[in-house]
Amino acid sequence: MSILSNIIEDNKFTPDHLEWFDAKLFFEGAHRRRNHEQFALLLLLATIIATYGILGDSTATVIGAMIIAPLMTPIMATAAALVSGRFDRAIRSVLLVAAGVTGVIGVSWLLATLSVNTVISVETNAQISGRISPRLIDLAAALASGAAGAFALSRKDVADSLPGVAIAISLVPPLCVVGATLSVGEFEAAMGALLLFVTNFLSILLAGGGVLALLGLGGAATKELQRSARRRAFFFIALGAVIVAIPLLTTSVKVARASMAEAISKNLAQQWVSGTAYNVSQVLASGNQINVVINGSGDLPALAQLGAEINEALDRPVAIKLTVIPTQEQVYALPSP
Repeated sequence: MSILSNIIEDNKFTPDHLEWFDAKLFFEGAHRRRNHEQFALLLLLATIIATYGILGDSTATVIGAMIIAPLMTPIMATAAALVSGRFDRAIRSVLLVAAGVTGVIGVSWLLATLSVNTVISVETNAQISGRISPRLIDLAAALASGAAGAFALSRKDVADSLPGVAIAISLVPPLCVVGATLSVGEFEAAMGALLLFVTNFLSILLAGGGVLALLGLGGAATKELQRSARRRAFFFIALGAVIVAIPLLTTSVKVARASMAEAISKNLAQQWVSGTAYNVSQVLASGNQINVVINGSGDLPALAQLGAEINEALDRPVAIKLTVIPTQEQVYALPSP
């Protein structure tokens, strides 16, 4: 505990530190218009990069968008404003976040709609499927990332860590997934991606605000801080995080159940095709349906046998959808001399 106390004491906010910190987070003063223009331009470019990275299923491209996306700044500014008791600043920062969120979703929807030759698949595109089923583990990671982001933003000497924080706490890519999936009518997937963004947003406010409070931002900012108002603000943020945790828990259970069903079904499917010329290439669980993909050629055992075994193993009725990919061999013979 003494080590933690020493770390907090060594990194405490001072009134002299506030000018630099405020200029970094809040778009105010003589450079207000320029800061807003830079924010809008960077967010637009990050949205374009992230959207095309998602449509092309490119992890490296999406990571590049995370690094340049400026959306974390107004979110952290909201947390800092709440800690320091500046609710006018908090409202302006939230409005900027709302405008940015709306813009990202709108631009990504437009780009996805115009990409008529691109297939947007919720099941096979890893950039989409990985962001539409957030779990409790995502909340835990987001809280840690929010705390790291607050500490990095508050110290000049650790600002180099911010790109890593931007990658760890994904903000723009989930919103781009919302726009892309809405363009093809995948509303459930869009809601899942939006839930991931809301999870990360609340985590930055809660964990980031907590770190800034521990570092003494409130005391350095004003001696007449209305502590009861600040406590109420963070109570509602914490309440929001708890409410968000409910669907995250539901999704976690759903994902765990699907993973177990896939593992059991794949093992039984491999036993089912043993002794034949077929191999099991993929098994996916989707609700009460198990999708089995095999490749090969020749005769197969009765599908009812596999269905009965999977139903018994899972102890619940499921439908089995079998996709057979035939193996074709072609030989080019050398011409006779």
